[in-house]
Amino acid sequence: MQAVQSVQSMDVSLLIWALTVGAILALVAVDLFTVSSHPHLVKFKEATAWSIFYIGIALLFGVWIWSEYGSAFGTQYFGAYLVEKSLSVDNLFIFVIILAQFAVPPIYHQRVLLFGVILALVLRSIFIALGAAALAAFAFTFVLFGAILIWTGIGLFRHWDEDPDPNDNVLVRTVRKRIAMVDEYHGTKMFIKLDGKRFATPMFMVMIAIATTDLLFALDSIPATFGITSEPYLVFAANAFALLGLRALYFLIKGLLDRLVYLSLGLSVILIFIGVKLIWNYVYYEEFIEIPKIQTNVSLLVIVVILAITTVLSLIKSSKNPDMKATAGRMGDPLHDDKDPKKLAKDKPE
Repeated sequence: MQAVQSVQSMDVSLLIWALTVGAILALVAVDLFTVSSHPHLVKFKEATAWSIFYIGIALLFGVWIWSEYGSAFGTQYFGAYLVEKSLSVDNLFIFVIILAQFAVPPIYHQRVLLFGVILALVLRSIFIALGAAALAAFAFTFVLFGAILIWTGIGLFRHWDEDPDPNDNVLVRTVRKRIAMVDEYHGTKMFIKLDGKRFATPMFMVMIAIATTDLLFALDSIPATFGITSEPYLVFAANAFALLGLRALYFLIKGLLDRLVYLSLGLSVILIFIGVKLIWNYVYYEEFIEIPKIQTNVSLLVIVVILAITTVLSLIKSSKNPDMKATAGRMGDPLHDDKDPKKLAKDKPE
Protein backbone atom coordinates (compact mmCIF):
# COMPACT_ATOMS: atom_id res chain seq x y z
CA MET A 1 0.00 0.00 0.00
CA GLN A 2 1.39 3.39 -0.89
CA ALA A 3 1.55 6.20 1.60
CA VAL A 4 -1.09 8.88 1.48
CA GLN A 5 0.46 11.82 -0.34
CA SER A 6 -0.49 15.12 -1.79
CA VAL A 7 -1.15 15.18 -5.51
CA GLN A 8 1.89 17.39 -5.82
CA SER A 9 4.94 17.28 -3.56
CA MET A 10 7.41 20.03 -2.79
CA ASP A 11 10.77 19.77 -4.48
CA VAL A 12 13.04 21.09 -1.73
CA SER A 13 16.74 20.82 -2.56
CA LEU A 14 19.42 19.93 -0.04
CA LEU A 15 20.72 23.48 -0.39
CA ILE A 16 17.36 24.95 0.71
CA TRP A 17 17.25 22.52 3.63
CA ALA A 18 20.81 23.47 4.63
CA LEU A 19 20.12 27.19 4.39
CA THR A 20 16.92 26.87 6.44
CA VAL A 21 18.54 24.81 9.18
CA GLY A 22 21.56 27.13 9.16
CA ALA A 23 19.35 30.21 9.52
CA ILE A 24 17.46 28.67 12.44
CA LEU A 25 20.70 27.67 14.19
CA ALA A 26 22.03 31.19 13.63
CA LEU A 27 18.93 32.67 15.27
CA VAL A 28 19.33 30.34 18.25
CA ALA A 29 23.02 31.28 18.52
CA VAL A 30 22.21 34.99 18.45
CA ASP A 31 19.69 34.49 21.24
CA LEU A 32 22.04 32.29 23.26
CA PHE A 33 25.20 34.40 23.05
CA THR A 34 23.71 37.90 23.07
CA VAL A 35 20.25 38.43 24.55
CA SER A 36 20.30 35.50 26.99
CA SER A 37 24.02 35.51 27.79
CA HIS A 38 23.50 37.74 30.84
CA PRO A 39 20.56 36.91 33.13
CA HIS A 40 18.24 39.91 33.46
CA LEU A 41 14.59 40.81 33.85
CA VAL A 42 13.03 41.02 30.40
CA LYS A 43 10.84 44.12 30.12
CA PHE A 44 7.76 44.56 27.98
CA LYS A 45 9.54 46.69 25.36
CA GLU A 46 12.28 44.10 24.80
CA ALA A 47 9.78 41.23 24.66
CA THR A 48 7.62 43.13 22.17
CA ALA A 49 10.57 43.84 19.86
CA TRP A 50 11.70 40.22 19.80
CA SER A 51 8.15 38.90 19.35
CA ILE A 52 7.61 41.18 16.35
CA PHE A 53 10.98 40.09 14.97
CA TYR A 54 10.26 36.34 15.20
CA ILE A 55 6.67 36.60 13.98
CA GLY A 56 7.87 38.80 11.11
CA ILE A 57 10.45 36.21 10.06
CA ALA A 58 7.82 33.45 10.20
CA LEU A 59 5.41 35.48 8.05
CA LEU A 60 8.11 36.43 5.52
CA PHE A 61 9.06 32.77 5.25
CA GLY A 62 5.42 31.94 4.54
CA VAL A 63 5.26 34.61 1.85
CA TRP A 64 8.39 33.12 0.27
CA ILE A 65 6.83 29.62 0.34
CA TRP A 66 3.67 31.04 -1.23
CA SER A 67 5.54 32.77 -4.07
CA GLU A 68 8.10 30.02 -4.64
CA TYR A 69 5.99 26.86 -4.28
CA GLY A 70 2.43 28.07 -4.79
CA SER A 71 -0.62 29.00 -2.75
CA ALA A 72 -1.42 25.40 -1.76
CA PHE A 73 1.87 24.95 0.11
CA GLY A 74 1.70 28.51 1.39
CA THR A 75 -1.69 27.77 2.94
CA GLN A 76 -0.36 24.53 4.43
CA TYR A 77 2.56 26.37 6.02
CA PHE A 78 0.41 29.09 7.55
CA GLY A 79 -2.05 26.49 8.84
CA ALA A 80 0.75 24.44 10.39
CA TYR A 81 2.36 27.55 11.89
CA LEU A 82 -0.94 28.66 13.41
CA VAL A 83 -1.49 25.24 15.00
CA GLU A 84 2.05 25.16 16.41
CA LYS A 85 1.82 28.73 17.67
CA SER A 86 -1.44 27.87 19.45
CA LEU A 87 0.06 24.77 21.03
CA SER A 88 3.16 26.77 22.04
CA VAL A 89 0.93 29.14 24.04
CA ASP A 90 -0.45 26.13 25.92
CA ASN A 91 3.17 25.02 26.39
CA LEU A 92 3.81 28.39 28.04
CA PHE A 93 1.18 27.58 30.68
CA ILE A 94 3.22 24.54 31.70
CA PHE A 95 6.43 26.56 31.77
CA VAL A 96 4.75 29.15 34.03
CA ILE A 97 3.65 26.37 36.40
CA ILE A 98 7.16 24.84 36.47
CA LEU A 99 8.87 28.19 37.06
CA ALA A 100 6.43 28.99 39.87
CA GLN A 101 6.44 25.60 41.63
CA PHE A 102 10.24 25.41 41.63
CA ALA A 103 10.46 29.10 42.67
CA VAL A 104 12.88 29.99 39.88
CA PRO A 105 14.21 33.56 40.38
CA PRO A 106 12.79 35.87 37.64
CA ILE A 107 16.24 36.79 36.29
CA TYR A 108 16.78 33.15 35.28
CA HIS A 109 13.43 32.69 33.52
CA GLN A 110 14.75 33.58 30.07
CA ARG A 111 17.65 31.13 30.41
CA VAL A 112 15.31 28.29 31.39
CA LEU A 113 12.94 29.12 28.54
CA LEU A 114 15.78 29.22 26.01
CA PHE A 115 16.89 25.77 27.16
CA GLY A 116 13.31 24.58 26.71
CA VAL A 117 13.16 26.02 23.19
CA ILE A 118 16.47 24.46 22.12
CA LEU A 119 15.54 21.06 23.52
CA ALA A 120 12.10 21.26 21.91
CA LEU A 121 13.73 21.99 18.53
CA VAL A 122 15.97 18.94 18.87
CA LEU A 123 13.20 16.59 20.01
CA ARG A 124 10.73 17.75 17.38
CA SER A 125 13.34 17.44 14.62
CA ILE A 126 13.83 13.81 15.63
CA PHE A 127 10.08 13.15 15.70
CA ILE A 128 9.59 14.89 12.36
CA ALA A 129 12.22 12.65 10.75
CA LEU A 130 10.66 9.53 12.28
CA GLY A 131 7.14 10.66 11.41
CA ALA A 132 8.02 11.46 7.79
CA ALA A 133 9.70 8.08 7.39
CA ALA A 134 6.70 6.28 8.88
CA LEU A 135 4.24 8.17 6.68
CA ALA A 136 6.31 7.43 3.58
CA ALA A 137 6.42 3.71 4.38
CA PHE A 138 2.98 3.08 5.85
CA ALA A 139 -0.18 4.97 4.92
CA PHE A 140 -1.86 3.62 8.05
CA THR A 141 0.42 5.91 10.09
CA PHE A 142 -2.09 8.67 9.32
CA VAL A 143 -4.72 6.69 11.20
CA LEU A 144 -2.37 6.14 14.14
CA PHE A 145 -1.53 9.85 14.26
CA GLY A 146 -5.23 10.66 14.08
CA ALA A 147 -6.04 8.27 16.91
CA ILE A 148 -3.28 9.81 19.08
CA LEU A 149 -4.67 13.30 18.53
CA ILE A 150 -8.27 12.26 19.18
CA TRP A 151 -7.27 10.41 22.36
CA THR A 152 -5.19 13.38 23.56
CA GLY A 153 -7.91 15.86 22.63
CA ILE A 154 -10.61 13.95 24.51
CA GLY A 155 -8.36 13.64 27.57
CA LEU A 156 -7.60 17.36 27.49
CA PHE A 157 -11.29 18.16 26.94
CA ARG A 158 -12.25 16.24 30.08
CA HIS A 159 -9.51 17.88 32.17
CA TRP A 160 -9.22 21.31 30.54
CA ASP A 161 -9.76 23.17 33.82
CA GLU A 162 -6.92 21.43 35.70
CA ASP A 163 -3.21 22.14 35.99
CA PRO A 164 -0.60 19.38 35.86
CA ASP A 165 1.68 19.11 38.87
CA PRO A 166 5.41 18.92 37.97
CA ASN A 167 5.97 17.07 41.26
CA ASP A 168 3.85 14.20 39.90
CA ASN A 169 6.48 13.71 37.18
CA VAL A 170 7.92 10.21 37.64
CA LEU A 171 11.39 11.26 36.50
CA VAL A 172 11.43 14.26 38.85
CA ARG A 173 10.42 12.08 41.81
CA THR A 174 13.02 9.44 40.94
CA VAL A 175 15.85 11.96 40.63
CA ARG A 176 14.94 13.58 43.93
CA LYS A 177 15.21 10.22 45.69
CA ARG A 178 18.54 9.23 44.16
CA ILE A 179 20.55 12.46 43.82
CA ALA A 180 21.80 14.64 46.66
CA MET A 181 20.43 18.16 46.31
CA VAL A 182 20.73 21.60 47.83
CA ASP A 183 17.75 23.89 48.35
CA GLU A 184 19.29 27.12 47.05
CA TYR A 185 19.82 28.26 43.46
CA HIS A 186 23.40 28.94 42.43
CA GLY A 187 22.88 31.06 39.34
CA THR A 188 22.13 28.84 36.36
CA LYS A 189 24.38 26.04 37.59
CA MET A 190 22.78 22.61 37.72
CA PHE A 191 25.51 21.04 39.89
CA ILE A 192 27.87 22.40 42.55
CA LYS A 193 30.55 20.96 44.84
CA LEU A 194 30.40 21.37 48.59
CA ASP A 195 33.13 19.87 50.79
CA GLY A 196 34.28 17.79 47.84
CA LYS A 197 30.85 16.27 47.26
CA ARG A 198 28.70 16.96 44.21
CA PHE A 199 25.14 18.22 44.68
CA ALA A 200 22.37 18.99 42.23
CA THR A 201 20.71 22.38 42.45
CA PRO A 202 16.98 23.10 42.00
CA MET A 203 17.87 24.27 38.48
CA PHE A 204 18.65 20.65 37.59
CA MET A 205 15.13 19.61 38.58
CA VAL A 206 13.69 22.52 36.59
CA MET A 207 15.55 21.37 33.48
CA ILE A 208 14.27 17.80 33.92
CA ALA A 209 10.69 19.06 34.26
CA ILE A 210 11.11 21.27 31.16
CA ALA A 211 12.65 18.38 29.19
CA THR A 212 9.81 15.95 29.95
CA THR A 213 7.28 18.66 29.09
CA ASP A 214 9.00 19.22 25.74
CA LEU A 215 8.89 15.49 25.07
CA LEU A 216 5.16 15.24 25.76
CA PHE A 217 4.35 18.27 23.62
CA ALA A 218 6.49 16.91 20.78
CA LEU A 219 4.44 13.70 20.82
CA ASP A 220 1.26 15.76 20.33
CA SER A 221 2.39 18.64 18.14
CA ILE A 222 4.14 16.66 15.41
CA PRO A 223 1.07 14.53 14.52
CA ALA A 224 -1.01 17.73 14.67
CA THR A 225 1.27 19.46 12.16
CA PHE A 226 1.32 16.42 9.88
CA GLY A 227 -2.46 16.69 10.01
CA ILE A 228 -2.15 20.03 8.20
CA THR A 229 0.63 19.15 5.77
CA SER A 230 2.52 15.96 4.93
CA GLU A 231 5.56 17.94 3.74
CA PRO A 232 8.42 17.39 6.24
CA TYR A 233 10.04 20.69 5.22
CA LEU A 234 6.91 22.67 6.11
CA VAL A 235 6.40 20.67 9.33
CA PHE A 236 9.97 21.43 10.39
CA ALA A 237 9.79 25.12 9.46
CA ALA A 238 6.42 25.68 11.15
CA ASN A 239 7.65 24.04 14.36
CA ALA A 240 10.97 25.91 14.34
CA PHE A 241 9.52 29.37 13.71
CA ALA A 242 6.74 28.84 16.27
CA LEU A 243 9.27 27.76 18.90
CA LEU A 244 11.85 30.47 18.22
CA GLY A 245 9.47 33.18 19.40
CA LEU A 246 8.33 31.23 22.45
CA ARG A 247 10.71 32.87 24.93
CA ALA A 248 9.80 36.40 23.91
CA LEU A 249 6.12 35.49 23.76
CA TYR A 250 6.27 34.34 27.39
CA PHE A 251 7.41 37.74 28.64
CA LEU A 252 5.01 39.54 26.31
CA ILE A 253 1.78 37.79 27.26
CA LYS A 254 2.45 36.25 30.69
CA GLY A 255 -0.04 38.71 32.14
CA LEU A 256 -2.59 37.79 29.48
CA LEU A 257 -2.16 34.03 29.97
CA ASP A 258 -4.32 34.05 33.10
CA ARG A 259 -7.19 35.56 31.09
CA LEU A 260 -7.24 32.85 28.38
CA VAL A 261 -9.45 30.65 30.51
CA TYR A 262 -10.86 28.60 27.64
CA LEU A 263 -7.65 28.19 25.60
CA SER A 264 -7.01 24.59 26.67
CA LEU A 265 -10.64 23.75 25.87
CA GLY A 266 -10.29 25.25 22.38
CA LEU A 267 -7.01 23.40 21.80
CA SER A 268 -8.66 20.11 22.76
CA VAL A 269 -11.29 20.69 20.04
CA ILE A 270 -8.56 21.56 17.51
CA LEU A 271 -6.63 18.36 18.31
CA ILE A 272 -9.78 16.27 17.91
CA PHE A 273 -10.63 18.01 14.63
CA ILE A 274 -7.15 17.44 13.17
CA GLY A 275 -7.23 13.80 14.32
CA VAL A 276 -10.57 13.27 12.59
CA LYS A 277 -9.22 15.01 9.48
CA LEU A 278 -6.21 12.66 9.32
CA ILE A 279 -8.41 9.56 9.47
CA TRP A 280 -11.02 11.10 7.14
CA ASN A 281 -8.45 11.96 4.46
CA TYR A 282 -6.84 8.53 4.78
CA VAL A 283 -10.22 6.99 3.91
CA TYR A 284 -10.55 9.49 1.04
CA TYR A 285 -7.15 8.63 -0.47
CA GLU A 286 -7.56 4.89 -0.02
CA GLU A 287 -11.02 5.11 -1.67
CA PHE A 288 -12.73 2.83 0.82
CA ILE A 289 -15.90 4.89 0.46
CA GLU A 290 -16.89 7.97 -1.52
CA ILE A 291 -16.29 10.98 0.72
CA PRO A 292 -15.05 14.51 0.00
CA LYS A 293 -11.52 15.48 1.05
CA ILE A 294 -11.11 18.01 3.85
CA GLN A 295 -9.05 20.72 2.16
CA THR A 296 -6.25 22.62 3.91
CA ASN A 297 -8.01 25.98 3.54
CA VAL A 298 -11.05 24.50 5.29
CA SER A 299 -8.82 23.27 8.11
CA LEU A 300 -7.19 26.68 8.41
CA LEU A 301 -10.61 28.37 8.61
CA VAL A 302 -11.85 25.95 11.26
CA ILE A 303 -8.72 26.49 13.39
CA VAL A 304 -8.94 30.28 13.09
CA VAL A 305 -12.63 30.26 14.04
CA ILE A 306 -12.04 28.00 17.06
CA LEU A 307 -9.16 30.18 18.29
CA ALA A 308 -11.14 33.37 17.74
CA ILE A 309 -14.19 32.06 19.62
CA THR A 310 -11.98 30.70 22.40
CA THR A 311 -10.14 34.02 22.81
CA VAL A 312 -13.28 36.17 22.77
CA LEU A 313 -15.17 33.94 25.23
CA SER A 314 -12.08 33.81 27.48
CA LEU A 315 -11.75 37.58 27.63
CA ILE A 316 -15.48 37.99 28.29
CA LYS A 317 -15.43 35.38 31.05
CA SER A 318 -12.29 36.75 32.72
CA SER A 319 -13.67 40.31 32.62
CA LYS A 320 -16.86 39.18 34.36
CA ASN A 321 -14.99 36.98 36.82
CA PRO A 322 -11.51 38.47 37.48
CA ASP A 323 -10.75 35.79 40.07
CA MET A 324 -10.99 33.03 37.47
CA LYS A 325 -7.54 31.98 36.26
CA ALA A 326 -6.65 30.04 33.14
CA THR A 327 -5.32 26.51 33.44
CA ALA A 328 -2.97 24.57 31.21
CA GLY A 329 -5.19 21.52 31.04
CA ARG A 330 -4.11 18.00 31.87
CA MET A 331 -3.72 15.18 29.37
CA GLY A 332 -5.84 12.80 31.39
CA ASP A 333 -7.05 9.32 30.52
CA PRO A 334 -10.35 9.87 28.67
CA LEU A 335 -11.67 6.45 29.65
CA HIS A 336 -10.96 6.48 33.38
CA ASP A 337 -12.40 9.31 35.43
CA ASP A 338 -11.33 7.55 38.59
CA LYS A 339 -7.84 8.88 37.86
CA ASP A 340 -9.08 12.44 38.19
CA PRO A 341 -6.98 14.04 40.98
CA LYS A 342 -9.98 16.05 42.19
CA LYS A 343 -11.99 12.86 42.74
CA LEU A 344 -9.06 11.08 44.27
CA ALA A 345 -8.60 13.97 46.68
CA LYS A 346 -12.26 13.71 47.75
CA ASP A 347 -12.01 9.97 48.28
CA LYS A 348 -8.70 10.15 50.13
CA PRO A 349 -9.08 9.35 53.87
CA GLU A 350 -8.14 12.04 56.38
